Amino acid sequence: MNILTIASHDGTGGAARVARDLFRACRDRGHGSFMAAGQKDSCDPDVICLAPQGLSSRFELKNQDELTPAMRRCRAKQLELGIEDFHFPKSREVLTLGSGRPDVVHAHNLHRGFFDLGFLPALSRAVPLFLTMHDAWLLSGNCAHSFACERWVTGCGHCPDISIYPGLNADGTAFNWRRKRRIYGASRLFVATPCRWLMDKVDRSILSGGIVEKRVIHNGLDTSVFQPGSQAAARRRLDLPADALIVLTVAVGLTRNRWKDYATLREALEILSGLPLDRDLICLGLGEDAPAQHAGRVEIRFVPFEKDPAAVAAFYQASDLYVHAAKQDTFPNVVLEALACGIPVAATAVGGIPEQVRGLAGALPPEAERGCNLHGPDQATGLLVPPAAPGLLALALHRLAQDEALRQRMGENAALDAKRRFDLTRQIDDYLGWYEDVLARYVP
Repeated sequence: MNILTIASHDGTGGAARVARDLFRACRDRGHGSFMAAGQKDSCDPDVICLAPQGLSSRFELKNQDELTPAMRRCRAKQLELGIEDFHFPKSREVLTLGSGRPDVVHAHNLHRGFFDLGFLPALSRAVPLFLTMHDAWLLSGNCAHSFACERWVTGCGHCPDISIYPGLNADGTAFNWRRKRRIYGASRLFVATPCRWLMDKVDRSILSGGIVEKRVIHNGLDTSVFQPGSQAAARRRLDLPADALIVLTVAVGLTRNRWKDYATLREALEILSGLPLDRDLICLGLGEDAPAQHAGRVEIRFVPFEKDPAAVAAFYQASDLYVHAAKQDTFPNVVLEALACGIPVAATAVGGIPEQVRGLAGALPPEAERGCNLHGPDQATGLLVPPAAPGLLALALHRLAQDEALRQRMGENAALDAKRRFDLTRQIDDYLGWYEDVLARYVP
């Protein structure tokens, strides 16, 4: 089987890592597998860059030599009006870029300035087109996540915040929404989401008009890398104190990341510092290069972004707890990594996180547990709290910090559950099985 993966880039982090891991795993299993990426970060010969001269194609707009004066004026006007730019001609050549015509095409995030969304109808009629969603950009006139706004259901327009990633210069959301609806209506798409939460949004959206089949397929990770390990050895490797209670959180640009909620995390740590603790507590923030801070008696140490998966795994293995405070998230890989390393998780119950973490029933006030994924201590892998609730997050962290037996039990549950539900091999099997099933009955 020849498989073409389309993604914004082939680097690390989020959607790109999911796409890259699938592309490589299919190749390792003997399939013809290659990737068309908006930006090429590796030296992999099977990755084709869609941007000219190896540049990220977000800069293609500035390559004025390719544009006539009329085209320049048109594109400038589109930007001024807040119209999403789909003018990336090379993306229409993806079927001819590899070593042979693909049997299936599998696209991932398409919104980092590299892909002509208007090509979806023709592409989906030439070959089975699978689309894995990692956020909600395809459903709206601009934003990757809409938070509490529901205008994406009815047509966007009068956008409450056009600065939400990927962002616009003006409110062109209604036009963008209508154009996307026309594109999807003429397409034939096989759509996957990593969680039921996002699929429920898809079902209510303009994308539903172009779907032939849909499946929820959880993201996976390499559990031979992200697995339980010696805490003492990991702390020696990372030069961390042997006797401290260490809480880890991971996010690129943690303190300024729009999807995360550093303010709630910091306030929770301040509250926690005022509660009885058996040991000194250190919070590690992996993904931010900044001076240390203090939240009450709690030291917050920031650690620059780390590419090496084995090095990242060491931070989880060195930790006692993982905390994930977010305003919105789809299915964060970092939560899966913590679980796979056998670390209990305290997280806000937003997006698909309740589908990742099995919350402990009865650990928090009843009103805080409403709508959460709750289990007994024999299955629980962490604690779930409502968003923007620092007091409850502090309570969850304190409960886990003070009960070593509970932490150990939850950590064991977490590693077993991650191995069963979130292993990369399972994810690959799910997708390859779906490809084969579709190809067996596909009629162009």
